[in-house]
Amino acid sequence: MAKIKPSKGAPYARILGVGGYRPTRVVPNEVILEKIDSSDEWIRSRSGIATRHWASPEETVTAMSVEASGKAIADAGITPEQIGAVVVSTVSHFKQTPAVATEIADKIGAGKPAAFDISAGCAGFGYGLTLAKGMVVEGSAEYVLVIGVERLSDLTDLEDRATAFLFGDGAGAVVVGPSDEPHIGPTVWGSEGDKSETIKQTVPWNEFHVGDVSKLPLNEQGDIKFPAITQEGQAVFRWAVFEMAKVAQQALDAAGISADDLDVFIPHQANMRIIDSMVKTLKLPEHVTVARDVETTGNTSAASIPLAMERLLATGKAKSGDTALIIGFGAGLVFAATVVTLP
Repeated sequence: MAKIKPSKGAPYARILGVGGYRPTRVVPNEVILEKIDSSDEWIRSRSGIATRHWASPEETVTAMSVEASGKAIADAGITPEQIGAVVVSTVSHFKQTPAVATEIADKIGAGKPAAFDISAGCAGFGYGLTLAKGMVVEGSAEYVLVIGVERLSDLTDLEDRATAFLFGDGAGAVVVGPSDEPHIGPTVWGSEGDKSETIKQTVPWNEFHVGDVSKLPLNEQGDIKFPAITQEGQAVFRWAVFEMAKVAQQALDAAGISADDLDVFIPHQANMRIIDSMVKTLKLPEHVTVARDVETTGNTSAASIPLAMERLLATGKAKSGDTALIIGFGAGLVFAATVVTLP
């Protein structure tokens, strides 16, 4: 039996740079209220959301990703040619193949890196970060670009009172590279497929394309609705508040630290009530900065954690070297949590 030469990677990995892109159009709750019977007060009290960003036709998944990636690469102090792999988490790239990661890699001038998409909903950034860490330590790539990007305005049913106000668009990216010390902790991740119906796409693409039209949802004008994201709000809320707080604590334990050691908490920006409840359940000290980007950005699924991270650093609410707990959770139901050092 031949002896295979072991891989030679870095001892550890860390996030070296972060970048974000938010579409130029800011959409207040008043625009949402044109289609649903609700109020600004109700939306704010239920979600904490006041505005969100919606992409123009020119602000495609690729275009937003390229903008965010350029900022992350510059922040990391490397060149695009040094990127050895591009991992993109998205559920709103509608071309089945090829992966949008390949197009992004080409447009940023990365050469010929490994490039692929993953679909893990709101936990997608955590999944991508874990894969990137593994590639750097294993040695298959020295620098990995991880992108979370969504155009959820394309998958929003504006007549659905339960979800019309939730979703926004944007892209967040980080560069993961080698480190002599551990700066990305063990990942606590998993799935609960028995709850997959709580967050889902209303109609599969094949039914929308060739199915029985009589079974497809219609809007108020009688036209066929484009597939959208729907959810069972109360079930999702209970799961996120009670189960995800446990996962967050497991990530702290796996990293060998306590809540007192944290500087920053960056949960998936799903809902302000969920964020506040998790803070209370985890008993986070007053000194811990909590990302509440959802107020002005909405729920951007895979993009929400890197976008929130970028804003905290840009506004000075967090600083390079801070210890942060990140956790993503959503459709699947899937989740991923880890402790990282901010770039």
